[in-house]
Amino acid sequence: MPLPAHHAPDGSFHNPWPDSVPHGFGDVLRWMRDRRRTPRAPTPARGSFPTARPELTYPRAPRHLTTATWVGHSTVLLQTGGLNVLTDPMWGERAFPVQWAGPRRVMPPAIALDALPPLDIVLLSHNHYDHLDRSTVRQLARRHEDATWVVPLALGRYVRGFGARAVVELDWGQVAEVRGTTIRATPARHFSARRLGDRNRTLWCGFVLECAGRRFYFAGDTAYHPEFAAIGVHGPFDLVMMPIGAYDPRWFMHIVHLDPDEAVRAYADLTSAHPDAPPPLMLGIHWGTFRLTDEPMDEPPRRARECWRRAGLPDERLWIARFGETRALP
Repeated sequence: MPLPAHHAPDGSFHNPWPDSVPHGFGDVLRWMRDRRRTPRAPTPARGSFPTARPELTYPRAPRHLTTATWVGHSTVLLQTGGLNVLTDPMWGERAFPVQWAGPRRVMPPAIALDALPPLDIVLLSHNHYDHLDRSTVRQLARRHEDATWVVPLALGRYVRGFGARAVVELDWGQVAEVRGTTIRATPARHFSARRLGDRNRTLWCGFVLECAGRRFYFAGDTAYHPEFAAIGVHGPFDLVMMPIGAYDPRWFMHIVHLDPDEAVRAYADLTSAHPDAPPPLMLGIHWGTFRLTDEPMDEPPRRARECWRRAGLPDERLWIARFGETRALP
């Protein structure tokens, strides 16, 4: 049987679309040289962005109620169908292999680890340090022993090594049933790496969830690709969690991260499969928490709103959340 298009013969993975090989060290040096010539906007002071008090239900919300709370970066807490679902948990101070160097938080997590309700499902999109944090996984695994961790292929050994007990690995297109929730791993255009020599040895993905009649799409970390319309077939969605930040310089980042224009385009692709359904709420994620790239840190939400309006989409369906903000889905 032939290998799927995103599998390599040596057991690694790759993006199956043109112009999708991540840049190497030489291009990183070029980026650093360019930055010296054209300094980027200063990093905001810690705590610069608006916050809100999370409105959580303990231990779980009633089955008929669905809320989403943005913790920061790509971490979202869904309370839906009587379950608590957490995406890409990141409570570390720095997105780096060590905690004395690397990108440091501009905004603290909007919910303290010990204030989380009991977790049922944790989704991990890939292994980069701003999405998979060893200390966070260890603490969550100790405090939430019954949680099921759903991860892309080959990432299970990492989270098991960090203490997670129940782990489900999925390839693109594969489906798992976890506590009455249907979880499908979806394509993403990105890459994986945690140390020298392990690039693309683990897969990356997004997720579609269906729980108690609700459908959610968590894009993970991704650049624009041609599969968003096919992912949208598994809707119509109630909530789309879409990355909108960490995109400049484009010559470097267009292979791995959406910019706001592309995020709105991806949303349009997702909704094209169900044109008569009410448009889903889109939560912009992956911005404002860590300084990873060159655009001003307050630019992604501003550009996202501009692109959204140019596309003629209803203002109330774009959610640029305050850190910690909770919103109930109607």
